[in-house]
Amino acid sequence: MTITTTITVLAAAAMAPTGDTPPNEGPAAMDIKRKADLETVEGPEEYFTGKATITGQFKRDDPSRLTGAIVHFEPGARTAWHSHPLGQTLIVTEGVGWTQIDGGGKYEFYEGDILWCPADKKHWHGATPHEGMTHIALQETLDGKNVTWMEKVTDEEYHAELAKD
Repeated sequence: MTITTTITVLAAAAMAPTGDTPPNEGPAAMDIKRKADLETVEGPEEYFTGKATITGQFKRDDPSRLTGAIVHFEPGARTAWHSHPLGQTLIVTEGVGWTQIDGGGKYEFYEGDILWCPADKKHWHGATPHEGMTHIALQETLDGKNVTWMEKVTDEEYHAELAKD
């Protein structure tokens, strides 16, 4: 038996249930939130234009700083301008959307794309006028805060031409 095989066998034995503790309890338990149990709420009108829903919003306990949710935008819906102290990752799971960093061009993105907005950059994102969009939003907290909301995106900003590059 090689060293790698021995380590693999020992690790598997250490992780095997003993019969005393169900596999989802105890100090090494996984926290599984079932889809049927996830809460869905309307995106607050002060932070969204149009209909957006937020599902499975979470915040991990210290020392983790991770927060996130699944956000669905109906056609024409979008966030207000906002920023995140440590940046934000968006994983697009359905549809087509638009995004823009303040002072930059407006860009289109698609299902399967992953977007990164750097720390403290004022930005917005949402669906296009004719197609909805869903993304997983991941960001971290800094001093207990994961987002700073600002003014709403105007119709002129939302309908501006896409960037050429």
